[in-house]
Amino acid sequence: MFGGQPFIALGFGLGGSRVRADLATSSSGTEINRSDALWAGTDLYPFASLGWTRGNDNAMVYVTGDVPTGAYQASRLANIGIGHGAIDLGGGYTYFDAKSGAEFSAVAGITYNWENTHTDYKNGLDSHLDWAASRFLSPSWAIGVAGYVYYQLTGDSGSGAVLGPFKSRVAALGPEVGYQFQVGGQQWYANVRAYWEFWAKNRYEGTAVFATLNIPLASGN
Repeated sequence: MFGGQPFIALGFGLGGSRVRADLATSSSGTEINRSDALWAGTDLYPFASLGWTRGNDNAMVYVTGDVPTGAYQASRLANIGIGHGAIDLGGGYTYFDAKSGAEFSAVAGITYNWENTHTDYKNGLDSHLDWAASRFLSPSWAIGVAGYVYYQLTGDSGSGAVLGPFKSRVAALGPEVGYQFQVGGQQWYANVRAYWEFWAKNRYEGTAVFATLNIPLASGN
């Protein structure tokens, strides 16, 4: 398609959230020493991209989004879903040298959020940059460093935005480990990244760990 390779996917998962607040204020009043915990399904994340390859250079454009099907209640402290729809557009570049095992990837995008009708709150326009640099030490193992930057371009709005625009930002940096292996003649890939977050404003800041497992649903034959 247009000289490139199309790709379509649908992401979902199971997640857990545990929250404790010494003081919580809402329209119904103030609560003290409130806690909440939840294990449930996430939202659905459709994804479509178109990629091009020339030698060691790879480029792609994509569109993805959030379908709010995950567990969400405005009255809860702990939620898995975000309670509103979103769409994200962007592009990326990857340099990969199969001889040396060196790889660098960067993806940038902009996210538009629809209003959360449960809270009358609409998040502003978001921008994000995700990047990673790694090197294969063997045909199976790779190590590297990864990071991301999130910056809110426009403020929040809606009658529920009692704190005003509340524009936020955060950046992160940390190590990553990858492992690819064969299962039933197909190549699976596992990856673990740990991020130390900094430069935060109006946003949680801490240490985040992400683990992913890529499983092919069909062979390329």
